Amino acid sequence: FQDSEKELNDQIAGSHKAFNKKLEMAQVVKEFDYPMVINFVLHRHNIDHIESILDLCLQLGADYVELANVQYYGWGLHNRDDLMPSAEQLRHAEEVTQRYRKQYQNKMQFIFVVPDYYETRPKGCMNGWGSVFLTVAPDGLALPCHSARDLPITFPNVKTTALRDIWYGSDGFNRYRGDEWMAEPCRSCQEKEKDFGGCRCQAYLLTGKAENADPVCDKSPHHHVIQAAVMRAQHREGDVQPLLFRNTKNSKQLAER
Repeated sequence: FQDSEKELNDQIAGSHKAFNKKLEMAQVVKEFDYPMVINFVLHRHNIDHIESILDLCLQLGADYVELANVQYYGWGLHNRDDLMPSAEQLRHAEEVTQRYRKQYQNKMQFIFVVPDYYETRPKGCMNGWGSVFLTVAPDGLALPCHSARDLPITFPNVKTTALRDIWYGSDGFNRYRGDEWMAEPCRSCQEKEKDFGGCRCQAYLLTGKAENADPVCDKSPHHHVIQAAVMRAQHREGDVQPLLFRNTKNSKQLAER
């Protein structure tokens, strides 16, 4: 779901039928007694509806509820200034979620994912590059994470290369394994085996070099990039670019820039 209210849900989904269709599908899932996970992607425009969001999940009989704040990659990064909630919005949403978690702990499981921009240490993305994850894109490209094709790396294709060779032998999957590739401050950091230097894609998108420390980390010399984005979310001074929705027209315009 995009929201607990039909109008905003359908606006974000880009379809006036979306909300009702999702309600119907959720009801069918429960009719057949399947376990149900409901996901809400949270952002500035819907996070204040957190109580009605959780009430809707209770009403629909969800077994698990994932409240995942927008991750700022792709279209999320392009729309970051219009999507990022303020610290106060996040605090309130977490408090409400914790209250519901205590009240309904035997009825639903709650997962609340905070945007890493509000952290001071990066996530151990994919549990380490080329460690446990391999995804195959529709065109056959093999990737060590969902966003890896954003990087200036040539990845192998399953149409021409065996999976074993992709996993063990390709440059794309070996590039950021281990710690030899790391620059400072990651190389000498005691936490490098925990967070693996953070997200390579985020480092590239925000600093221009994938080998840099994820700027979410307050040890990173580029941490000011994260701080500036968070500061804008608190004040929202001046005009903010309205949401740019993903569609063919907008995709072509962005590709031509």
